[in-house]
Amino acid sequence: MERFFKIKEHGSTVRTEIMAGITTFMTMAYILVVNPNILTAFGKTGMEWYPVFLATAIAAGVFTIAMGIFVNFPVAVAPGMGLNAYFATIVVSTASTGQPVTWQMALTAVFISGIIFFLLTITQIRQMLIDAVPDGLKHAITVGIGLFIAIVGLKNSGLLTVSVEAVKDIPAGTFTPVLGFETVFGLGQFTSGPVLLTIIGLALISILMVIRVPGAILFGILGTTVVGIFMGEVNLSSLSDTSQTPWIPNLAELQMFQFDFAGIMGVGIVSIILTFTFVELFDTFGTLIGTANRAGFMKNPVEGKKRVGKAMFVDSIAVSGGAMLGTSTVTAYVESSAGIAEGGRTGLTAVSTGVCFLLALFLAPAIAIIPSSATAAALIVVGVLMMQSVNEINFKDLVIGIPAFLTVTFMPFTYSIANGISFGILSYVLLAFVANVSGKGEQKYKIHWLMWVLFVLVLARYVFMQGGH
Repeated sequence: MERFFKIKEHGSTVRTEIMAGITTFMTMAYILVVNPNILTAFGKTGMEWYPVFLATAIAAGVFTIAMGIFVNFPVAVAPGMGLNAYFATIVVSTASTGQPVTWQMALTAVFISGIIFFLLTITQIRQMLIDAVPDGLKHAITVGIGLFIAIVGLKNSGLLTVSVEAVKDIPAGTFTPVLGFETVFGLGQFTSGPVLLTIIGLALISILMVIRVPGAILFGILGTTVVGIFMGEVNLSSLSDTSQTPWIPNLAELQMFQFDFAGIMGVGIVSIILTFTFVELFDTFGTLIGTANRAGFMKNPVEGKKRVGKAMFVDSIAVSGGAMLGTSTVTAYVESSAGIAEGGRTGLTAVSTGVCFLLALFLAPAIAIIPSSATAAALIVVGVLMMQSVNEINFKDLVIGIPAFLTVTFMPFTYSIANGISFGILSYVLLAFVANVSGKGEQKYKIHWLMWVLFVLVLARYVFMQGGH
């Protein structure tokens, strides 16, 4: 084992690597609870909780182990936050508007995006795309997704109420909101059990994070569940009735290869595929570079880039592989830095994390009792963590600041990650071009030719597809 992973060469030990892997698992195990709840949207998408749980655990386990064995990299992968919420939003919102986008079609879009991701990786275009988009927009995408996730958590918990009211008595000639409706946000009833439990969970997770408890989100979810039991807000039936969530994994329940290639034609699927690809592109790149730096791999730039390139290859396969198993986009997790901080330096850390995910398959009944209030609180905190990237955006430079602001605001307020990215691209190319031509910008702004391609594609999307998801 030491020879295979070159543990001594990396200045580590087998014990350190295994403990680091367990630490990484503890910090990201919340995805086992959160992902099934999000993808099923509590019964609204048509997906079932147990098959999604199986897909989540197996995808995280298998592809994290692959990352360790084939790349010797201490990074774990699992279904990504933000993209799972986007997945559910597409299915629920399009179903409510009468557009025939099913969860099978959405999985097909994820699968195709994985193939695109793989091709972009082996042709080196992936690196080119990453260089094309300004850093300010990359950070804005992260912040916008964080707010999007927080909105999902607030809404699912009942802490935030969203009502749609018909707009009446609008004077002729004035702007009319889409479909003649306006959305009104408000606070939920604090006396409601689920809302109160969410507030308790939010406080508990926040306190654990402030005092730097490893696995704070997971322990916060578990603590909130215990409180929920005493409050009568937790359904314990899955512990005794294991017909739906058995202790011994029933792999026959996996919804594998549930694709609908014929059905995706003509439902705006191109925009959805591009969004999955685009977000995953920057999310993975940032995570892999950040963790590689943290582990000290980038001290040797040539070797560091080579290892990150191999990691990107495995990550691209994991996207389509996860879709085959029945879950949304699988991506590298920034929580891997927790294991690296504990001394993890080799693939044995990732293998240990992956094994923990596979062992979690035997805990389905216990995980199933965790209330939505606990996962909602976790989503809000994850939103806070992603919001930290706002410090990297220079809002004083309006050529960057305005596109970044539009990216951040359009995601949660239009309930669409795609809209945020689209308006960010449109506004940056326009403002950077004007600033360069006029010579009155703060600097000479780089507009990569790929940004012009994206500008035309996004513009065409809104002109010809009328701004759909």
